[in-house]
Amino acid sequence: MFNELRTKASAILNTTDITVDQRLQELCELLRETVPHYDWVGFYFKNGDKEELKLGPYAGAPTDHTIIPFGKGICGQVAVSNQNFVVPDVQAQDNYIACSITVKAEIVVPLFIDGANVGQIDIDSNTPDPFTEEDERFLEFINAEVAKIYTF
Repeated sequence: MFNELRTKASAILNTTDITVDQRLQELCELLRETVPHYDWVGFYFKNGDKEELKLGPYAGAPTDHTIIPFGKGICGQVAVSNQNFVVPDVQAQDNYIACSITVKAEIVVPLFIDGANVGQIDIDSNTPDPFTEEDERFLEFINAEVAKIYTF
């Protein structure tokens, strides 16, 4: 599944007749519709010079969490740690920001441009403990592709 998705994702991201945000929106929708355990897919990006993340394109239920301070929640922790964060059970996390009572697990992978952590892809799942190393490698690939086209 992920090999085929790599090709489709690259095709979307390399389309030049729509904006970068439109490409990211299409990518989020593709991932949410194609991967059964991806129930919410979105990007957060560093908000200028502020120590916070700002919600970018996403697919899934609306969220109130449009601004996340560095260090807060899983996304905020990844902004500080620069490391992937896989959460098999969100209820077991003290610093978890609940978006929906249906969410059981989360994976957040940082997005780097020229070595700087500029954002992340965030996936929520309503399935307990669904994420594997294959998900991590795939999302790292996605972020590497996004880094080639994303501008501030």
